[in-house]
Amino acid sequence: MRFLVFQHVAAEHPGVLRDFMRADSIAWDTVELDAGAPIPSFDGYDALLAFGGPMDVWQEDRHPWLAREKAAVRRWVLEKKAPFLGVCLGHQLLADALGASVGLMAKPEVGVFDIELTPAGRRSPLFAGMPAAFPALQWHSAEVSTLPSGALTLAENDHCAIQALQVREKAYGIQCHVEQDERTVSEWGEIAEYRVALENIMGPGGQEQLQRAAKENMAAFGRAARIIYRNFRRLVAD
Repeated sequence: MRFLVFQHVAAEHPGVLRDFMRADSIAWDTVELDAGAPIPSFDGYDALLAFGGPMDVWQEDRHPWLAREKAAVRRWVLEKKAPFLGVCLGHQLLADALGASVGLMAKPEVGVFDIELTPAGRRSPLFAGMPAAFPALQWHSAEVSTLPSGALTLAENDHCAIQALQVREKAYGIQCHVEQDERTVSEWGEIAEYRVALENIMGPGGQEQLQRAAKENMAAFGRAARIIYRNFRRLVAD
């Protein structure tokens, strides 16, 4: 298998999913879109993964490559019809690329919060084996507010009504961070824009608070990441 990975800042990478892919001898190629990397031909790729970033989906004037990325996501999902997994910004890009609405939240969701699977989520192959509710690492001020045509909401909570979605059989978006590992939050904190935003939301010491909360929940995060990865890999193999 070979995966294509869209990144939007170096610190927002596949995280622990890299360990799983290496263990399964899955190769992947990373496209650092914010650095001007071109989107390659889809030939030879079995799945597309898109991760987070500090930009918003509507900022095409500041980040012109967003338009190219959304066009690529549309082609992948609607024409290639191959497995797609979008995380955080990647989740929002999937929705926006397929005609849904993404906008600013009334209050950002930053920290560790439980999300709950909807009835559709409990039936979804991506979440097979997951508990009905589980803790998740969140860091977003934008949200998917409407679904693409024919899509399903797979998870929700009181902060954000569309925490996960499915389009067609094999395209998925997840708002929370399932890729995190022990280094994720500290790596984010090295980005000045992220750290300032975090402390504006959580107050002084917000970085340290989030690191503690993530550490306390790392075992649960790891279990969820492994289950979701295995389920996604199964979809790719099928």
